[in-house]
Amino acid sequence: MTTSLADHLRSLPDESLAALLQLRPDLVVPVPADVSALAIRAQSRVSVARALDGLDQFTLQILDAARLTRNPDDATTTTDTVLAMATSGPQPPAPTAVRAAVGRLRALFLLYGPEHALQVVPAVDEVAPYPAGLGRPAAELDPRTAALCADPAKLRRTVLAAPPSARAILDRLAAGPPVGSVPPGALQAPPLGAEDPILSDPTNGGAPTGSPVRWLVDNRLLVPVTTGSSTASGTVELPREVGLLLRRDSGPLGPLRTSPPPVAAAPREPKAVDSAGAGQTMEVVRNTEGLLEQLADEPAPVLRSGGIGVRDLRRLARTAGLDESTTALLLEVAYAAGLLGELEMPGATTGRYGADQQVLPTGGYEVWRAASLAQRWEQLARAWLTMTRQVGLVGRRDDRDRPITALSAEAERASVPATRRAVLGVLADLEPATAPTPEEVQNLLDWRAPRRSRGRDAAHREVLAEAAQLGVTGLGALTSYGRLLLGDLTSTDERGDDPLGVHADVESGDPSGAARALDALLPAPVDHFLVQADLTVVVPGPPEPALTVELEAMTELESAGGASVHRVTTASVRRALDSGYTADDLHDVFRRRSRTPVPQGLTYLIDDVARKHGGLRVGLAGAYLRSDDETLISEVLADRRLESLALRRLAPTVLCTQYQVGRLLGALRDAGYAPVQEDGTGSTVLARPRIRRAPARVSVTTRTLDPLAAPKLPMPRLLGVVEHIRRGDAAARAARRAPAVVRGGAPGLGGGPVPAHTHTEALAVLQQAVRDKALVWVGYVDAHGATASRLLKPVSIGAGYLRAEDERTEMLHTFALHRITAAVVAD
Repeated sequence: MTTSLADHLRSLPDESLAALLQLRPDLVVPVPADVSALAIRAQSRVSVARALDGLDQFTLQILDAARLTRNPDDATTTTDTVLAMATSGPQPPAPTAVRAAVGRLRALFLLYGPEHALQVVPAVDEVAPYPAGLGRPAAELDPRTAALCADPAKLRRTVLAAPPSARAILDRLAAGPPVGSVPPGALQAPPLGAEDPILSDPTNGGAPTGSPVRWLVDNRLLVPVTTGSSTASGTVELPREVGLLLRRDSGPLGPLRTSPPPVAAAPREPKAVDSAGAGQTMEVVRNTEGLLEQLADEPAPVLRSGGIGVRDLRRLARTAGLDESTTALLLEVAYAAGLLGELEMPGATTGRYGADQQVLPTGGYEVWRAASLAQRWEQLARAWLTMTRQVGLVGRRDDRDRPITALSAEAERASVPATRRAVLGVLADLEPATAPTPEEVQNLLDWRAPRRSRGRDAAHREVLAEAAQLGVTGLGALTSYGRLLLGDLTSTDERGDDPLGVHADVESGDPSGAARALDALLPAPVDHFLVQADLTVVVPGPPEPALTVELEAMTELESAGGASVHRVTTASVRRALDSGYTADDLHDVFRRRSRTPVPQGLTYLIDDVARKHGGLRVGLAGAYLRSDDETLISEVLADRRLESLALRRLAPTVLCTQYQVGRLLGALRDAGYAPVQEDGTGSTVLARPRIRRAPARVSVTTRTLDPLAAPKLPMPRLLGVVEHIRRGDAAARAARRAPAVVRGGAPGLGGGPVPAHTHTEALAVLQQAVRDKALVWVGYVDAHGATASRLLKPVSIGAGYLRAEDERTEMLHTFALHRITAAVVAD
């Protein structure tokens, strides 16, 4: 006699139920009302599919063995029967491995019951209709095929008589799945060997002698599949008995592999892997900063459909010296890390690009720039691991044949974080510094989770390519700091006592283990540079933040990398003076920072530019130009390059123009002069660049690693959920024992307690129960309008309320008398 899953769950201790909820966390969202609701949810198609998605290939094959060995009478099987089928192949697995797989299936309650009467959850057959890739029994497909399969010798002779082209079709279907589609005319073409008056064409089956599919159908080795009232022409199915016969060399379940396929590549030198990855992290941070600076100088407009246009993406890629795919990746990662955002442009005219929003750095970009190089990279890598953006879709076309642009909603895919974690998890489980090929990674994923990895080869290759571009991997292997970062994210996702990650190192401001490991691999930040005679400045390593600010103000970048090269020019010195530096400040910076003697030419350049700087003063007229040097004013007025400004002399030392200050400053500087702007009081206006920033955005690293996964609860909370389910189950049983009138139904016939039909009679019953201290079934309507029945022991009645002790919970409750619908004295 078989038991239902609900009865089996009721018989389990609380620890076993909590273990089930821990393995299948989707069962507690929301918390089931009772054990029956838990059993229904555990057998639902969606929940079973989630459980099957996480199983490896060997465990799925053992589940198929349990399905194939079920008794037709009661649909049960035994562990010994499953073990016998699993070990019947030419290379049988160890019995302990088979029993361990059965144990995993029972822990997930895909199999339940005692070992001598195991039952398979019915939804498994709905999710995977073909166990082990075998078709349905012949008896379910066609009576004539069933008669052939009932004679093993005749079936074997028929299979051996199949022509080579027909045998190839049989072998293909025997490997699974057992159904196939053929051209519609293939089932009407004459069999092989027969005369064919119609010329051969693809519709008639291809071969000039006829159709191999028609030969298999005529000889009852394939059965046309029917759908509804019409025949699905071109669809055939291989009966299970024929498939088992064709698998006689490999076993009924096919080749069984109890462990993942091996990786042929030998481990690389760990130091070389980490060095290659660390070098790439420096490039990632530098290129990301360069892209954000470009967007700060020239923000990209947001398209009306969302995202950055193709032209802007190409402009950014061309300026940064990157390809478009890498540029899109860095933009998406920076956006996910909260470094990029949209700024509303009030009053802008809506045009082709929408023109009411622009993409530019957020306020968090300044904080990010001030951090160490390792911490900046870690913020980007964490954002990449947790963002729900599939960057590989950028540049492709969607279902409506429109291009998918960077930062657009069309690139959103909720399953991407789980894909990244699965691919990097494969690399993390290998020996350190092992670099498998993409094909080997795919084979490992196919074994670890075949249902989840099916048809996702392109996505897995994209993850490997992006990991290499971001420096998470080096030379094809997972780096040591990448391993620490992945482990930290996984442990945070699975941490039960800290579900919000409030105790994480990153959130507390302390460098994480991954950042510390990467810091040890990167060259230490330098606070000095080397000035050469040709006025080039060589920085022998990554500059510290303060040095970076000074270099941006005083020099022009010529080449970036591990050692960057800058050049001091007249324009760069003038820019530094415009931003508030004095000549003495510049001399002091070069004298303090340079490890080589400051060239005399640099000193002369600074002094010469500083001497000319501020010799001319620009104000508003449109704009005016004044100078204490009357000769200089005359020179400017006579300069033919400035004729377009239409300068007029107001006084011996003052000129004015109708144009604005900005144009006057630009024209003077283009002509080789060094003017400065002043305000109404004559004070110099510092020309620091105006920094525009988008509103701050929250980084995606604050979310869970897999947005599709159910929350994982610690064991104490799971035991609390189990207690809630037990109480609900007890309440349901108690409600079923209540009289019909209390439950809201018709009173029962025959003997038994007489229900109170009116509110007055209910009050009389309750008052009598208070005097007699008797138990009473009470029907009650709660504040939400739901009816409930409870077995109570009334204590007192007064002021419109009943105080009574709940017999099940042994707790004292208060009930409003006007909400009581019925009362019946219990036996």
